[in-house]
Amino acid sequence: MEVSATFLTGMDGYETLPTDRYNSAGTTKNAIVRHPGKDQGPRLRRVDIGMKLNGRQIGMTSMDAPHDDGILWSPTEAQKKASALWRFAELNGFDPVDYDTLHRWSIDRKGEFWSAVWDFCAVIGDKGEVCFQPDDAAWMTGAKFFPHARLNLTENLLRGDDSAQAILAMDELGQVRTLTRRELKAKVARVAQGLRAAGVKPGDRVAGVQPNDIDALVALLATLSMGGTWTSCSPDFGEAAIVDRIGQVEPKVLFAAPHYRYGGKRHDISDRIRVVMGKLPSVTTLIVSGEGTVDPALNAIRQDEFGEQADLEFAPMPFDHPAYILYTSGTTGAPKAIVHRAGGVLLQHLKEHVLHGDVRPGDTVMWYCNTAWMMYHWLVSALAADAAIVLYDGAPILKSGGGLDCSPLWKLTELAGTTHLGISPKYLATLAAEGFSPRERADLAKLRNLLVCGAPTLPHQFDWVYQAIKRDMAFSSISGGTEILGSFLIGSPLHPVRRGQLTVKALGHAVSVFDERGAPVIGQRGELVCTEPFPSMPLTFWGEGGAKRYHDTYFRDRTEIWTHGDVAELTYAGSGYVHGRSDNTLKPGGVRIGTSEIYAVCEKYSQFEDFVVFGAVHDGDEEVVLCLKPADGAAISKDTLNALRMDIRTQASPRHVPARIHLVRDVPYTINGKRVESAARTTVAGLPVKNLGSLANPQCLEEYRTLRREAAL
Repeated sequence: MEVSATFLTGMDGYETLPTDRYNSAGTTKNAIVRHPGKDQGPRLRRVDIGMKLNGRQIGMTSMDAPHDDGILWSPTEAQKKASALWRFAELNGFDPVDYDTLHRWSIDRKGEFWSAVWDFCAVIGDKGEVCFQPDDAAWMTGAKFFPHARLNLTENLLRGDDSAQAILAMDELGQVRTLTRRELKAKVARVAQGLRAAGVKPGDRVAGVQPNDIDALVALLATLSMGGTWTSCSPDFGEAAIVDRIGQVEPKVLFAAPHYRYGGKRHDISDRIRVVMGKLPSVTTLIVSGEGTVDPALNAIRQDEFGEQADLEFAPMPFDHPAYILYTSGTTGAPKAIVHRAGGVLLQHLKEHVLHGDVRPGDTVMWYCNTAWMMYHWLVSALAADAAIVLYDGAPILKSGGGLDCSPLWKLTELAGTTHLGISPKYLATLAAEGFSPRERADLAKLRNLLVCGAPTLPHQFDWVYQAIKRDMAFSSISGGTEILGSFLIGSPLHPVRRGQLTVKALGHAVSVFDERGAPVIGQRGELVCTEPFPSMPLTFWGEGGAKRYHDTYFRDRTEIWTHGDVAELTYAGSGYVHGRSDNTLKPGGVRIGTSEIYAVCEKYSQFEDFVVFGAVHDGDEEVVLCLKPADGAAISKDTLNALRMDIRTQASPRHVPARIHLVRDVPYTINGKRVESAARTTVAGLPVKNLGSLANPQCLEEYRTLRREAAL
C-alpha cells in the first residue's frame, strides 16, 4: 500500500509527494507539496487531505480529522534528548515526554521549581533558606520568592570564559565591532567607577537615550553592577515621549547619543537632548556617546572618557531589588512605569533561554529591537546563558536604487553565525510581500530557532517561514508582555511546531483562558489569565499610588488572578492562539470576535500595504470598520473590495465582514512599532486620544477624524 496525500481542495499546478506520516485514524498529518518546475524544495502546508488505497479515497479531511493538528516541523529524538529541557526534566524526576506533568509541578511546587531553575542554570548568588513564601490573604500580589536571596544581575550576565566572544555589533553601514567577555568587563568596570564617582548609589535611577549599540549595553551593565536601576528610551522617541517616561523616575544620570542612523539617514537629536535636560532637574550628570555633540552649557562628558580603569565590583542585592523600569505603550494615558525585580528578571530569562529556547554555551542570539522594548532586556539576558549576543543599530529593511533591500538582518545572521533569531510578524509580512527568500540570500546553516512576537503570527506566515527561510528549524511564536518581562506562551525544544499556534504554556506560569462565566475553557476564546504567582511579576508601578495602579491594571477584574488583557485560546494539544488585545475585541450584534482573522485575510492582498480594524457604534450596535492603506501604485477597485469582503466572509465568518471600508494614507503605530486600533477607534468616534506622544505618527489621525460612515466604500 502506498500512502499519498491527496488534495480535496483542487490546488491546480501542484503535485503530491508520497509520505509515511499518518496517524492511527488513517489520515496524514501533513502533505509535502511541490510546484512542478519550481526548484524551491518541498513546502510544508496544511491542506484538506485523506489517504488513497488502491485508488479509492478513504479517511477524513483535515477539517474532520480529530488528530490533524497542522504539524509543520518536529524535533528528532536526538534533538530532544540533547536539549537542556530534557535533562532538566530527568534531573527533577520527570519523564521529559510528559510535559503536562512537568508543567503542573512547576506551578504547584513553585519553590521547588524555581529553586531547580536556579541550580540548573548555576545562578551566582546566595539563594537563602526560603524559595517561596505564600501569602494567603493576597495570593498573587503578596507572595515572595527567595526573600533572603542576594545576587547581582550583571555578575550573572558577565560570567563565563573571559576569552569567549560576548558581543557582535553592526550598524547600517556594515561596520562591525566585536568584544570578548574580558573586553566587555573592562568597559563596564570603567563606567561603573564613573557612576560611583558621580554619586550613584544602589536604587538610584540611571537612564539611557541611546541606539542598540555597545555603549548602551555597557551603560546598562555598569548601572546594574552597582545596584542602580536602569531605564531607557530609544533615540527616535520624541521629546514628550522621553520626558513622559524617564521623567517619572527622576534619574540621576543620563546617557544619550546626539546622533543616530536609521533608514539610511543620520538624525541629529542634540536639540532634543537639550530640551529634555531642561525638563529633568534630577539629572546631575550627562554622558554622551557615539557621534555628535550637545550644547556646551550642558557640561556633558563623553562616554569613552567617563570613569577610570578599576576592578569590576558586583554589589549583591536582594531578589526584589529594582533592576529595570520599563513603560507601557501609553496609548490610554501617561505611560505606566513598571518596576522589575533583579531576581525575577534573571530567573525568568534563564528559564526562557536555557529551557524553552535551548540556548547553549557558545550560541549566538539576536533579536531585532530597540533599547526601549522588553525584548532588548530579554536579549541582554542571553549573556547569562553563556551565549554571545548580536546588536544591530539601524533599519531592518533599507531603501536602495532598485527598491527595498531586505538583506541586512540576514547578512548579519550569516556573519554572526546566529543560532537564535527574533523578529516580528510585520517584518515577515514585508519580506513575503517583497518576494524575498532569506534561504536563497544567506547561509542559515547555524540557525536553529526563529522566534517571533509583538503581534499575532498568522497561520499562512508559518507556511511561508518554512518555505522561504528554513525547513529544518524550530519556529517559536511567543506571547507575553512588558509587564512580565517574559512569555506566558512560548516555544519548546521537545514539541512540534503547529501551524498558527504558540507551542506550549511556559513553565512556572499557571496560564488559563476564562470564559464570561470565569470558567477555564479549552478550544474557546476568552481572557488570558494566570492564577498563580511567579517571580517576574512587577514589583510595583513607579510613583505615588503605584501599588494601587498596578493592582487596578491586572487584578481589578478578578481578585488575585492576573488578567493579562489578551484574547486567547488553548488547544487540546497544549498549544494556544493569541487573537489580539481584549480592548480591541469587536462585538457586532453582541457576538465577540477578534481582529486577527480579518488581518489574516488582508495580508494575502498585495494591493494593501497596511490595514487597521476597529469597532464603531451605530444605531446602538457595534459595526466593523476596516481602513486600508493601498500599496504604492495599487489601484483599489470595487471588485477588489467585493472579493475582500467575500474572502473575509468565507475564511472568517459573516460577522467579520466590515460594515465600512475606508482607504487611508497611513495606519497609526506606537513608537515601539505596534498597530494602535484604539487610537483609530477613539478618533473616528470624535474623542481625543489621551497620549499622542506615544504614537510614532500621530499626524495620521487627522485623516481618521474626517472619515464618515456615508462615505465608506
